[in-house]
Amino acid sequence: MKKTDFIYKTIQLVLYLLLTAVCLGLILPDRRLYHLVASDPSVRILCICLWLVLGMSFLFIYRDFNFFSSCRKHYRELDHAVHSDPLSGIANRFSCDVMIEKYLDRPVPKDLGCIMFDLTNIHEINQHYGHIKGNQLIRDFSGILHLAAAGTCFVGRNGGNKFLAIFEDGDSCKMDNFLKKLDQRIQSYNQDPVNRLLIEYRYGIAFHEGEEVHTITDLIALSNRRIPRQDQ
Repeated sequence: MKKTDFIYKTIQLVLYLLLTAVCLGLILPDRRLYHLVASDPSVRILCICLWLVLGMSFLFIYRDFNFFSSCRKHYRELDHAVHSDPLSGIANRFSCDVMIEKYLDRPVPKDLGCIMFDLTNIHEINQHYGHIKGNQLIRDFSGILHLAAAGTCFVGRNGGNKFLAIFEDGDSCKMDNFLKKLDQRIQSYNQDPVNRLLIEYRYGIAFHEGEEVHTITDLIALSNRRIPRQDQ
């Protein structure tokens, strides 16, 4: 469904309502016309046909609006299914790739930053408590990450226990503030007695690396390499 189709159909409905209102304004006050309709069978049949045409036109326009609304709803659901990770609810690997493709085959902008996150205790939780608990922890971390990133950066699940944050028009202060908000929310989560399993994560940052980084894939790979290992 094109946006112009919805606009044309809206214009059609507005014109229909205006013309109907004008016709009613001309007919209802005219008592002579009432008498003519009542006394002349031909005029009566003509009026009935006209009102049937108007009624059917309104039904068809109303049906089209319902169809367009249904299409838009299905489109939003499809768009959400394509771009959102079914487990975490945030942007999925496809959305991450779409974001990355914006900067492919061009030098990395100086204001482009990247943080790669790694949930470090997912494997252990899956082993000891099962994948249901592990999936729940991924959902909880994704929700916290999404809240911390609001209006600041793009965040998505890059597969498994890896998460990606990309800062456009970023700077080191903006990235530090984001990490500070994230850490505060994680600490609050871990201190809540309701949450029996803790969120443990590490991250690596890459920003304004100069000659060391030439492409956005280099930037992301560098942030991934900078994630501290478990034994560090």
